[in-house]
Amino acid sequence: MIPALTVWQPWATLIMIGAKPFEFRGWPIPRAYRGKRVGIHAGAHRIDKSEVADLILRLQGPEAWTTCLKPELALPLLKRVYTSPGLLPLSSMLGTVILGEPVRSWEIAAVFGGVINDSDRDEHCNWAWPVSDIVPLEPPVPARGAQGFWTWNEAAHG
Repeated sequence: MIPALTVWQPWATLIMIGAKPFEFRGWPIPRAYRGKRVGIHAGAHRIDKSEVADLILRLQGPEAWTTCLKPELALPLLKRVYTSPGLLPLSSMLGTVILGEPVRSWEIAAVFGGVINDSDRDEHCNWAWPVSDIVPLEPPVPARGAQGFWTWNEAAHG
């Protein structure tokens, strides 16, 4: 049994390839999950092709910092996803990461060169959750997710 967090695509895969070093939420990571390994689950929500196009444009221009992504890692994936939106798995456990100490988004603004916000809803980016020690599952494992933290029984799937 492992705690898991559902993240929409392409963000979940961007975390798993190291292109998204922080997950942004409106709340800090609960103490019980800080420094712990958690599963990253790709939600069932279909990829918004216009969102991918916007990310690609921003990553290629002077506003790259607004994505909170590492362009050299994110762009190749996003370009493939734009031409083939069904490329990324949905409703699947993608792997695990270690969650670090949450920090206020503005405390890490210098990492990206500006004010952080990976959402058009400001309340969703108040806290930056560092992710590290990424361990992908190959292949991803189909699984139903839930909002917030939930428990995944990895033994039942492998």
